[in-house]
Amino acid sequence: MAFLSVNPATGEEFFRAEGHEPEQVEAILDEASRAAPDWRDQPVAERAELLRRVSRLLHARRDELANLATLEMGKLKAEAHAEIEKCAAACDYYAEHAADFLADERIATDAADSRVVYQPLGTVLAVMPWNFPFWQAIRCAAPALAAGNTVLLKHASSVPQCALAIDQVFAEAGCPEGVFRTLLIGSDAVEMVIADPRVHAVSLTGSDKAGAAVAAVAGEHLKKCVLELGGSDAFIVLADADLDAAVAQGLKSRFQNAGQSCIAAKRFLLHADIADAFLERFVAGAEALVPGDPAAEDTTLGPMARTDLRDELDAQVEDAVEHGARVLTGGRPLEGPGAFYAPTVLDGVTPVMRAWSEELFGPVATVMRVEDAEHALVIANGSPFGLGGAVWTQDLERGAALARRLECGAAFVNGMVKSDPRLPFGGVKDSGYGRELSRHGLLEFVNAKTLWVG
Repeated sequence: MAFLSVNPATGEEFFRAEGHEPEQVEAILDEASRAAPDWRDQPVAERAELLRRVSRLLHARRDELANLATLEMGKLKAEAHAEIEKCAAACDYYAEHAADFLADERIATDAADSRVVYQPLGTVLAVMPWNFPFWQAIRCAAPALAAGNTVLLKHASSVPQCALAIDQVFAEAGCPEGVFRTLLIGSDAVEMVIADPRVHAVSLTGSDKAGAAVAAVAGEHLKKCVLELGGSDAFIVLADADLDAAVAQGLKSRFQNAGQSCIAAKRFLLHADIADAFLERFVAGAEALVPGDPAAEDTTLGPMARTDLRDELDAQVEDAVEHGARVLTGGRPLEGPGAFYAPTVLDGVTPVMRAWSEELFGPVATVMRVEDAEHALVIANGSPFGLGGAVWTQDLERGAALARRLECGAAFVNGMVKSDPRLPFGGVKDSGYGRELSRHGLLEFVNAKTLWVG
């Protein structure tokens, strides 16, 4: 199987890599298996030092790596730079805190000594998406490696250069043979790798359908699984909100990365008293975005990653319009080469529309007008997804109380939902289960073992 890089801004193919043959996959699996015991037994300080070296290389090669993300999936230059810097920060975070996170936890019992000790599971398979091609991989790998696991990366087929570059960074950082490796395999080979006894756990970031398929295989073989899936985050703006701040952050949250983020604001639930004022400013901000070459400094909206993804988004928008939604701006693919879609705002979205219940993974904001906070909460929690959500109000106590009642993995008050290495990240319902990042993410792939001494 060949893996192709297609520039989504031009539609031109510019790189081709041959996938790993079955015998190569077998060799990589065996290499990871043989490396696992030695890596497990390395002092935490030695594992942390590898992450520090990776961080330094990420900083040193930031421009080169960011350029790959821009070329392969259309990420804006500034956003790509920020992604690489965030990867380096995550490596530094786990290098600094892994020893504390993994320290024995003494528990007072009837024993002379009883404690919880944290030991790695073995080899973790990371099945990662294209939308944040470096961050998603590092977000999984850094805590898993710090905990003493070896990691196999099966990256999205559309970003082979990013996948190979991550592999190269770890190799150049002096990663021991077999501790981190990229597998160039298609989705049809993932089941075989999960089933292999040399793989002990799997982490997937992707769609709910992909998550269900991976979970089924992992469950069949009784292997630990962490799923970070899609989202349809509610962005609730109450009547007393600071509209300037809410509009600015709403625009950033919805349209960064061309709207291709699981935790982007997708459903704007606006109190009826301020809805028109919010939308006037929000639509003007969307129309001010400048589509174009993602490598150009003045571009503020890049292309979607692939034309088939753009066409699926357009079908969702057309369905909403056919069922009565009003297009306040956009609503169509942009003419010319590349997978560009106009920044779009759909008002009056209702339950009969696909846009109500499905995730819109592109630069399209959907708007629902609400009577009050309780009405907003009912709509927000009525989604099958539960990744993140935001509440905007100047009454912080009220905002926090409402945020607690949102059925999601991360709720923000007066801020856009974002991931942070210091905080757990993940969802509920169709947005998956398990957590990444923070101490919680590191402990997902360890055996919390009771040690009792009489």
